[in-house]
Amino acid sequence: MQLFTETITIVFPIFLVIGLGTLLKQFRLFDEAFVQQTNRLVYVVFLPLLLFYKIGKADFSSFFNGSLVIGSTLVIVIGFALSYFYTGKRQYAAAIRGSFCQGAFRGNLAYIGLAICLNAYGEEGLTKAGILMGFLVPVLNLFAILALLLPHHGRDGEKTPNLVAQTILNPLIIASFLGIIWSFWSLPIPLIIDRSINITTGLALPLALLAIGGGFSLERLKGDLKLAGLASTIKLVLLPVLALVLLVPLGVSGSDLGIGILIAGTPAATATYIMAQQMKGDADLAGSIVMLSTLASAFSYTILLLIFKGTGLL
Repeated sequence: MQLFTETITIVFPIFLVIGLGTLLKQFRLFDEAFVQQTNRLVYVVFLPLLLFYKIGKADFSSFFNGSLVIGSTLVIVIGFALSYFYTGKRQYAAAIRGSFCQGAFRGNLAYIGLAICLNAYGEEGLTKAGILMGFLVPVLNLFAILALLLPHHGRDGEKTPNLVAQTILNPLIIASFLGIIWSFWSLPIPLIIDRSINITTGLALPLALLAIGGGFSLERLKGDLKLAGLASTIKLVLLPVLALVLLVPLGVSGSDLGIGILIAGTPAATATYIMAQQMKGDADLAGSIVMLSTLASAFSYTILLLIFKGTGLL
């Protein structure tokens, strides 16, 4: 009973805040324009500040785990390969194939991943997850683009993004890179700046979760729900198990192992829907995967934590 209570206190506060965002939107206390502006503020300003601050103030040698980075990267690569070849074998249309594949491996690391690691392992977990995310975001971006482009085989007229520019200019990558440099060289942060950033970073995760809730819409559940359910199952169930299988032989244990599993089990990122719209994917399917996986992750996280904590793995 104690284990169940502990698990509920880790998982459900996050989804209650997401639910609050949905209610505020329903009661018209904020609108779609506010949600979009909040998403942009969180992505461009608040989350980068949070990542820079938490990573920059940490002892890099104590928090960085190379085996965790390697194992988590392999989870993404294998998730991409499995979903891509499965959809190829089933001969799905290019648009469906791209959206299914992307939704099956690209998780919401920044919003839900950081929040669940903070709840599960405190500030130490947030810092470790932030460092891990700094290495994983470029990998996710690369394979997300490949998932959408490869099914079209580079046909004329395809909108091909500048991958190098998209990676270099990503605010989360820039912030993580600067934080790693700051931490590695043990550079000081002036007290006034330190306290100002500390106040500001407190806005990041609450606003991110409220924005997720405000963005919920049943109208997005209009794609192929059977396919969306399968992609969500791969993302929420198969990838965390795969993370366990890969990380344990690499010697990853304790909170590092828990963070690797929790990050692998994040629901599909909202960006999958946006990219599907921009790059000739099936936007309806992508939207359905985002909605279903986010809703189901409240239960999948609870079950994963109960199993792994109950067996003493986490």
